[in-house]
Amino acid sequence: MKVLLINGSPHEKGCTYTALNEVAKALEKNGIETRIFHIGKKSVRGCIACGACQNLRKCVFDDDVANEMLSLMQKADGIVIGSPVYYAGPNGALCALLDRAFFSSGADQLAFKPAAAVVSARRGGTTAAFERLNKYFTMNRMPIVSSQYWNGVHGFSPEDVMRDEEGLQTMRTLGHNMAWMLKNIENGKQSLPEIEPWTPTNFIR
Repeated sequence: MKVLLINGSPHEKGCTYTALNEVAKALEKNGIETRIFHIGKKSVRGCIACGACQNLRKCVFDDDVANEMLSLMQKADGIVIGSPVYYAGPNGALCALLDRAFFSSGADQLAFKPAAAVVSARRGGTTAAFERLNKYFTMNRMPIVSSQYWNGVHGFSPEDVMRDEEGLQTMRTLGHNMAWMLKNIENGKQSLPEIEPWTPTNFIR
């Protein structure tokens, strides 16, 4: 089994990476393979609502990392998405990529993959960013993995994060809990719920 950890920070080895790495180490102790994917610093596109992905099953734009990230998400058994907190929310570039990847994935490609969000802040805004990221999972039938507290670390540098003992413990607990859930889902794959076709409506009558 393999878990993809997405580093949604422009800093490859910064605070968000430090938190994700703690999760990865706990997963690996439980025999789960991990990969940390960094979204990088290059420009990314926002969704233009063209609808082409409904037939392509990927984003029509192939000049940034959105489709590469989606492919890795589809191949993974579990997903952890990490982001720094900018203005009480996740990194805007990360959200642009997630909007496109999740919408183009369709209803079944990510369903039942355990998922978790991890956020990193100097001080405040972690819960708002955490809530925003979790919405991607709840809209795609992905079981959310819990820890012992909201999945956040605090610090202005990786060194600060390494001094956040409770935050690091929360990351380790998250890794252990995800490993447990992955193994249980693997054992119960024959009884996964049926995916009912989506019935989209609006509020106009």
